[in-house]
Amino acid sequence: MTAPTIATALLGTDPHQRIRLLQTAIASLLMFAAAAAVNYLVWVGITPVWQGVVWTVFTLGTFAGFLLFIRLGFNRGLADPSLSAAQMVMAMLVSVWAYAIANAGRGAVFPAPMLTMMFGMYALTPGSIRRIGWFAVIVFGVVMGVMTQLKPTVYEPRVELVHFFVFSVMILTVSWLASQLSRLRNRLRTQKAELAHALERIQDLATHDELTGLFNRRHMQDLLHLEHQRCMRSGHPFCIVMLDLDHFKRINDAHGHAGGDAVLRAFADEAKACIRASDAIARWGGEEFLLLMTDTRASLGKLGVERLRERVTALRPPGVESSLPITLSAGLAEHRAGEPISETISRADQAVYLAKAQGRNRVVMG
Repeated sequence: MTAPTIATALLGTDPHQRIRLLQTAIASLLMFAAAAAVNYLVWVGITPVWQGVVWTVFTLGTFAGFLLFIRLGFNRGLADPSLSAAQMVMAMLVSVWAYAIANAGRGAVFPAPMLTMMFGMYALTPGSIRRIGWFAVIVFGVVMGVMTQLKPTVYEPRVELVHFFVFSVMILTVSWLASQLSRLRNRLRTQKAELAHALERIQDLATHDELTGLFNRRHMQDLLHLEHQRCMRSGHPFCIVMLDLDHFKRINDAHGHAGGDAVLRAFADEAKACIRASDAIARWGGEEFLLLMTDTRASLGKLGVERLRERVTALRPPGVESSLPITLSAGLAEHRAGEPISETISRADQAVYLAKAQGRNRVVMG
């Protein structure tokens, strides 16, 4: 088995799940190191054997359970899919348990809660991190107090008071720093999302007409150039159609620019719903539009444009009187081999004028 295959078998293919598993594995290694320390205390006779064995089995079994829970995908859909809060609380509990059984070696326990707090900055909110910090202070304080009563010769009250003070200052300071890092990370994540949205918006404005949502003239010129290049390589035909809304000035005169805008948006929505996914339509200027029909001969292209023309006549945008019918004149030109793209557009444009001269509301081939 290759290394990538082994990694896939252990971590899966979901990148988010892989990160969660790796974080849990790191936390498990920390607990494994703590288990090694506890068992060393057992070996040198400081911690009773049965207490060390029970603690080790519980701790390693619990974190192995966390790994298995995430690997099987049971964490999906949870508010905290990384289980960071649960793992941190459990780490605090087993740490304070280790403190209670470590006797004279209990000072070695203190680094574990400090490291545990740092894990929270990757997934938890600043408030959650601070709450876990206070939770650690309380449980350690309670256990220290209990142990001064159960084993006062080992857990001397004056020493435990100093331990509690130092631990409280350290854990609360670390939790505050971790919460600040978490806040900074969240702020950077928010700023990154806002920047991505702004860039997406800029890209959209650069390629689309703001009123209709169709491609703008500049972007359509790029698409026409690409289609022209493709046609020269493959010989596939394409058609260019100039579309012009008839008597648009009457609509503006009767209903103002708001009515005219409503008609343009209604036409754009109808055109997007009518054309093929491989085709492209752009607002060319004012009430004029350009349709690029890829892999299409003029005869078939005309059928598609006729279908669009018929659907346009049924448009009834809100706020526009039905006494002002909306019709469409179209000029269609099939690109000829070796012809400049500007010449194809010119033939389509001339066909539009011919359609208007013949009475409008029709499709003419140029």
